[in-house]
Amino acid sequence: MITIISGTNRKNSNSLKISNQYKQLLHAKGFEAGVLSLEGLDVLHYDENFKKIENEVLIPSTHLIIVSPEYNGSFPGVLKMLFDNSRSHEIWYHKKALLTGVASGRAGNLRGMDHLADVLNFLKITVHPNKLPISMVNNLVSKEGEITDENTLRAINQQLDEFIFWGNLQPGFAVNPSAVHKPLNL
Repeated sequence: MITIISGTNRKNSNSLKISNQYKQLLHAKGFEAGVLSLEGLDVLHYDENFKKIENEVLIPSTHLIIVSPEYNGSFPGVLKMLFDNSRSHEIWYHKKALLTGVASGRAGNLRGMDHLADVLNFLKITVHPNKLPISMVNNLVSKEGEITDENTLRAINQQLDEFIFWGNLQPGFAVNPSAVHKPLNL
């Protein structure tokens, strides 16, 4: 199961827009994926709602795509709390991950993706080496929330093709229907 994690809890974030674009591009390649948005998700408390996300989305996921914005030169604390508050050895061990950084500045969260890769490696997640920085994201996304820049779309498609090959994914690789992004009633 492929799960795309939008790594921020900010409303109407570029990370969620990019995550949804990844979902569409995967679908066009014959793969289904769910999007887990951290918007509105309480990651501070390990409660029944958190356990539900673990059991229905995170545990069944074998491949993760994490789209993370740059917050103060790194990745968001809410994403770190998702890892810290979970049953890490049951949730994260031996999965494969693809990282994409988004930023309104020039670096596309390069440093934050390195920090995130270190955390993921500690959790025994293997990280694909093509960590894509998407810089100046505000200039690349339309009002409708879609990437309009052809070079960025080409880079994303190449990154996804590499991840599909590297992750040994086969077309038709399915998603758990409960992982598909829908508003959470928590």
